[in-house]
Amino acid sequence: MKRLVWRAIWIKIIVIAGLLAGCASLPKQPPPRMESTAFDDVSDTSLARAIMPRLAAHPGQDGFVLLPDGLDAFVARAILARHAERSIDVQYYLYHHDTVGALFTSLLLEAAERGVRVRILVDDMDMGGRDEPVMALDTHPNIEIRFFNPFSRRGWRGLQFLTGFGTLTRRMHNKSFIVDNTVAILGGRNIGDEYFAADPALSFADLDVLAVGAVVPEVSRVFDLYWNSAQAWPARDVISVRPTEQRRQELSEMLAQRTGSEKAARYLDALESSGLARALREHRVPFYWGKATLVFDDPAKISHKRDARELHLIGSLASYFEDIKDELIVISPYFVPGKEGVEFFSRLAARGVRARILTNSLASNDVGVVHAGYMRYRRELLRAGVELYELNKALSREERKEVKGLGGSSKASLHAKTFVIDRRRTFIGSLNLDPRSLYENTEIGLVIDAPEMAEHMAERFDKEIGLTAFRVKLEKSRHGEEQLRWYGVENGKPVIYDVDPHTGFWRRFGIGLLMLLPLESQL
Repeated sequence: MKRLVWRAIWIKIIVIAGLLAGCASLPKQPPPRMESTAFDDVSDTSLARAIMPRLAAHPGQDGFVLLPDGLDAFVARAILARHAERSIDVQYYLYHHDTVGALFTSLLLEAAERGVRVRILVDDMDMGGRDEPVMALDTHPNIEIRFFNPFSRRGWRGLQFLTGFGTLTRRMHNKSFIVDNTVAILGGRNIGDEYFAADPALSFADLDVLAVGAVVPEVSRVFDLYWNSAQAWPARDVISVRPTEQRRQELSEMLAQRTGSEKAARYLDALESSGLARALREHRVPFYWGKATLVFDDPAKISHKRDARELHLIGSLASYFEDIKDELIVISPYFVPGKEGVEFFSRLAARGVRARILTNSLASNDVGVVHAGYMRYRRELLRAGVELYELNKALSREERKEVKGLGGSSKASLHAKTFVIDRRRTFIGSLNLDPRSLYENTEIGLVIDAPEMAEHMAERFDKEIGLTAFRVKLEKSRHGEEQLRWYGVENGKPVIYDVDPHTGFWRRFGIGLLMLLPLESQL
């Protein structure tokens, strides 16, 4: 009887929740809005004139600058924003309300004040409670903000997310920054302290690439595709609040306080002494040269079924994976290969390809449930001959500083999404190798055919992997049973763990329980 009563109560709760979420939902289509596209007439801009001689010296090729260091990655964006003359197009999944977010917003405002057109397309996942600042920024005549797959402002976001399974749970994970349709930055970084070495407590080991050449208009074309899509809503059509002139002034003063804070001052000092800042002052920025192919999901992916493969970027990547001959290096913070992935990596190993995968350890993973999904496949991959490495979060700050890209924070978490094929081609973008990236969210990235760059990245992996990560092995115990073991280096000495390093019993127990849940499609 009690069971029937509780079942009836839960049915009522679910129905009410559905009704409330339904009342709070947006119309199926956004109101009519003005379409806009990237500027084509940019050859007279200072950026185009500066880059033209380099491109002329490498006809038919694109140029690339790797940005593994968080400080360098922010310096690159800041320099480009300050030299922008026509346009800045910004597309991100997360745009935090922190020091880096404030400094980044100030750069965009400064450009808009000079007459630069600024288009900001951001996924609405991170924008809760920030409607007033958004609208204060959007009222600038040279700035327009659009939300991808927005939440209604008339209901609780958490409830909408729970009841919008399959719709609001599908997000735009893209990350791109384009200036004057001449220079683009793509990669794994969102806008926030932890992505740009500004958080003393947490630093994401990440990777962006700055690109020039014929591939940049392609990046702009894809930005336009998203910007003008049915999934991108003008902020003014989603947000009803309109801040008064007095409130806009208050918000402007709050932004000035954040960018003038002691923390911001320390960060700006660090930017001045970053490697890229020094290289710019000395006119010695190193470019790699080759040819890039842009791969991307169609924005309509989120409104179609998971099997609409013609909208997915993975189809564009398939030919590159099929052509692997000798070696594949994969770096993916969230790695849930599924049965298809295990079969793919097993086939590679069977034909003699050396496949090495670096992902987060249980201790460094910021999304434990994703690690639960990965753990299901560790043994199968190891049996097949795949080499698995998991980030060692216990390195000292001094050790981290020695490894470019990990920063000096007290805790590091892997966030870069890249792979290197046969030391010839490199993928850099927003794509994780997990079901959520492959089938649920939208992603973007560059496949770069530049052997010198690929060789550099592979050599760096060879040099640093033994110091920054644990090698996971499957060995026989004294009783003949298979046992996972983690081999690494800490404080300059070899260490071996028989359980997930730097985790307690309850952490491992909780993840073990999560492995039992049927959540893989959402990981």
